[in-house]
Amino acid sequence: MGVVGRSGIPPRIAPSSESRQIRLLLAAVPTWVAQVKRREDAGSAWSSAGGQVRGLPVEVAFTGLSGQVTQLPWDQAVGSVRFEGLAPVSAFPVLPGRRWGPGWWWSATTGRYVMHGSATMRTQLMALDRDPEVTGLSDRPVRLIWRDPAEGRVRGWVPQLFARYTDGTGLLADCPSSPSAGGDKAQRARVVLEAACARVGWSYRRLEPPGAVMAANLRWLAGYRHPRNQGPPGLRAALAEAFAVPRPLADGAASVGDPLQVLPGVYHALWSGCLATRLDEPLHDRALICADAERGEGVEEQLSNVGGDPERG
Repeated sequence: MGVVGRSGIPPRIAPSSESRQIRLLLAAVPTWVAQVKRREDAGSAWSSAGGQVRGLPVEVAFTGLSGQVTQLPWDQAVGSVRFEGLAPVSAFPVLPGRRWGPGWWWSATTGRYVMHGSATMRTQLMALDRDPEVTGLSDRPVRLIWRDPAEGRVRGWVPQLFARYTDGTGLLADCPSSPSAGGDKAQRARVVLEAACARVGWSYRRLEPPGAVMAANLRWLAGYRHPRNQGPPGLRAALAEAFAVPRPLADGAASVGDPLQVLPGVYHALWSGCLATRLDEPLHDRALICADAERGEGVEEQLSNVGGDPERG
């Protein structure tokens, strides 16, 4: 028999914590459903507005020489601003618990330091710094700003890298650790940035991390990128003669002189492109090296046709 109070009304029993949680979950269901529907509607609107992205008005904000932030239409900034000379428009975040924080990369291309925010970005900096077509590099130089055609909200994105090429065109790039990094926001920004860059003859890319062997070879050669490693006068010509046809690294270096003095020059020449080898294969003393890089005589084909590493068959 239940307990009855003096008034004849059963006393209220305090709900258990479990029942409270159930009621809270049930109350939240309509809100969750509405949020999912809004996301679906926004995605549908974005897809239907895809044709508008190509001509979407985009502006760019950057820090000028005076230290003040300037904002210009994208097309105007491309023709009047040296992106490679700009200071970062925002700093790389320092996230607690991460094994890697922001750092500096000395660029052999520019002779200046470029900041990076991750190990993945540092590897991409190495690859761009080694590219003979690249003449300038900068980190996070601009923030692109536009109004989202699906939601009507102002959006912004700061690309991690800028590279200037010998023909005057530019590359805006991000360096994700995986294709899904950055989520939906990064993918929407990619659509806008690709369209904006294509409109002015530039390009935007989410750079894919190189393979482990390629990254290891880049790191090794990057240690010899400074001009001091090119050796005494005449060494470059001697190396070009020694490696006129593909031959193992150790053999060619020994034919020029003392390997302890010659090898830094070999690695510097591999970094700068005066010598060439397959960087997608391990770099060791039997790796095949060729000096035909500057003459454009199909180095990759020559190295492939030699028959591989003589030590490994």
